[in-house]
Amino acid sequence: MRQVKIGATGRASLVVSQSQTAKSVGSGDLDVLATPIMIALMEKAATLAIQEFLEEGETSEGTQISTSHELASHIGAEVEAIARVVSTDRRRVDFEIEARQGEQLLGKGLHSRFVVNAEKFMSKG
Repeated sequence: MRQVKIGATGRASLVVSQSQTAKSVGSGDLDVLATPIMIALMEKAATLAIQEFLEEGETSEGTQISTSHELASHIGAEVEAIARVVSTDRRRVDFEIEARQGEQLLGKGLHSRFVVNAEKFMSKG
């Protein structure tokens, strides 16, 4: 792994579909963006933020996330997650994360990932 730059940013987006609603994934009863889907989008943004710093055979695995989900997003809404590197400690990378629907904040929090050798990681089981 090359040195990850503080401030490196990743973005990921989606348009909310029926399959991504709380009702569909079993995390609630309404046809709004499910919290687990919002979190997955935040994690995707974090992986994209550090992708350029990884060596061949490396990947990152999420180890901790703490987030709020403050606003409902209905089917058809465009949602974007942003992850910003705020610190590193050897193979651990910490992020500030947020999700937005336009100018509206959907959720925010903190996330940590560890950079690992994919083959070695998968051989532990």
